[in-house]
Amino acid sequence: RAQWIDSTEANRSTSAWPYLFDSLISECFSVGNLLFLAVVSHFGARLHRPRLIGMGCFLMAIGSALTGLPHFFMRYEYDTVIQGLLNKTVSISPCQYSTVPNNYSNAHIQSSNNTGTDCVKDTGSSMWIYVFLGNALRGIGETPITPLGISYIDDFAKAENSAFYISCLQTITLLGPMFGFLLGSMCANLYVDIGFVSVDSLTITPQDARWVGAWWLGFFVSSAILVLAGVPFWFLPRSLPRQGEEGNENFNVDQGNKEQSVLPNTHSVKLANIAKGFLPSLKRLLCTPAYFLLLCGIVLKFSSFIGLLTFKAKYMEQQFGQSASRANFLIGVLILPVVAVGIFLGGLLMKRYKLSVVAGAQLSFITSFTAFLLLLFHFSTKCDNLPVAGLTVSYNGTPEISHDEHSLMSQCNQDCSCSTSEWDPVCSDSGITYMSPCLAGCTTFTGKGKNTVFHNCSCVLTPSPVEGSRSVSLGQCPRGPRCTWSFTSYMAVTVLSSFINSLGTTPGYMITIRCITPELKSLALGIQTLVMRTLGGIPAPVYFGALIDSTCLKWRVKSCGGRGACRMYDSNMYRCVCLLVITNYCLYKNTKMGGGGYSIKSLITHINIFSVIKDLI
Repeated sequence: RAQWIDSTEANRSTSAWPYLFDSLISECFSVGNLLFLAVVSHFGARLHRPRLIGMGCFLMAIGSALTGLPHFFMRYEYDTVIQGLLNKTVSISPCQYSTVPNNYSNAHIQSSNNTGTDCVKDTGSSMWIYVFLGNALRGIGETPITPLGISYIDDFAKAENSAFYISCLQTITLLGPMFGFLLGSMCANLYVDIGFVSVDSLTITPQDARWVGAWWLGFFVSSAILVLAGVPFWFLPRSLPRQGEEGNENFNVDQGNKEQSVLPNTHSVKLANIAKGFLPSLKRLLCTPAYFLLLCGIVLKFSSFIGLLTFKAKYMEQQFGQSASRANFLIGVLILPVVAVGIFLGGLLMKRYKLSVVAGAQLSFITSFTAFLLLLFHFSTKCDNLPVAGLTVSYNGTPEISHDEHSLMSQCNQDCSCSTSEWDPVCSDSGITYMSPCLAGCTTFTGKGKNTVFHNCSCVLTPSPVEGSRSVSLGQCPRGPRCTWSFTSYMAVTVLSSFINSLGTTPGYMITIRCITPELKSLALGIQTLVMRTLGGIPAPVYFGALIDSTCLKWRVKSCGGRGACRMYDSNMYRCVCLLVITNYCLYKNTKMGGGGYSIKSLITHINIFSVIKDLI
């Protein structure tokens, strides 16, 4: 989904639009889910729950196919002037190329103040509607799964086995994200228009900020899987014999199936009676102190989780120089499996030691707070900013952060008439990246495609004027070995904290189920999901994205003026902003679970966090 947004970024027109548009597309899933969640949770508990889940699977399959459909109506063109340069039969100096950009049809980057009549709205500008509707349909289809599925299991299982069964369900549920991240890793490594564009002609790699992978492929794969997954639910009975009562003569599964169907027209009177009981049931639920306190803690935890999940791969890309493909692969292979194991072991602990509700709450608090303490180590796990001339270092190699466009020009390239809006990064042997061959002062080039090398670059630092030492190659310079060690430490702490935090997931679910009366079970889980996604899931990507965008050093300038996607972030500020928001949410959540008050210890922890961040900045 994020890769699709990058491929249509030409349609953004305001400075606030990138993260608002991203959040709109991301959260329309939650919007569709929330519109029907309370109704499905209340009415579905009295209808044929497995068939409702089967209907949801088919609806999600339609939504997934609709989301991937825009790919067949649009093509992605990345911003570059190098492509037009390489296509010419006559050798032209890159240093002089920017003086005559109108001579080349493939040049998509122009001056930021070009808002003339040549600006034509891209044909893909309305394609976001397909994605919006597709995500909304997926959200509606997902509605019955959690509240009806978990209550269905808990209703027909022994009380001591319920936690174990739910932990098994949640563990298996994580196979979906694991498969999704691995599939996303494969798709991100494939160019978005593969089959329509010659890969050999590309001048960018998956590590480039302009690269867009085959985002659409995963949606069609998931659509096919959802159709297959929805079929078995239509053959499950409406009710099951409770464990330990299988031999009772008065229980007849077939008779239970015949008593009610999922069609509402045969039960109009009963549905009307159910509707009358909705508001009183909701009032009883929200007036339960333990349940209300759990809602407050879950909202805070889910806000942190959504912000972390949405920007986890992006954080690994910007902070440690990982490609989107590798970031998704590591999340799917390392993080999610240990989370699955942690959820399973949490349920096993509840079953093995028959933990009470209070003991489950204590276990959930201890695991969450321990994971929070481990998260603080991320503040010291960092990589330095990538040396980019004019942005993070001066042209003489001195480290300095600059937001001024004039710093992109220097005496070594002032005669080249370069455009500061270009982003065709090249790497020198000195480890410094230049925004374009023109800004590097290069005059000649050899090779083609990704193997192009530019020579005689006047801005490249070199200890001695040796032949060929002033050359640059396409792409950003790689991070140093110290960054590789930092990334290894980061992943180790992330895996450990994820495992410890997941141990408290099943106890948290069981607290919700056990603190309310049995007839309100489905409604309680539905309202929990509703509040969690409304107050936690929807706003979190908006302000996370806004804070992240505030750390941008270089924005893409669109051909018709205006700001596009960010090309490069300030790594130090990016890290501090992300981790500050996440740790504050975790701390507030833990103080809620640990007793509800904002204690002196938590205040001191906050002061320490701000002191660490101040020193880092």
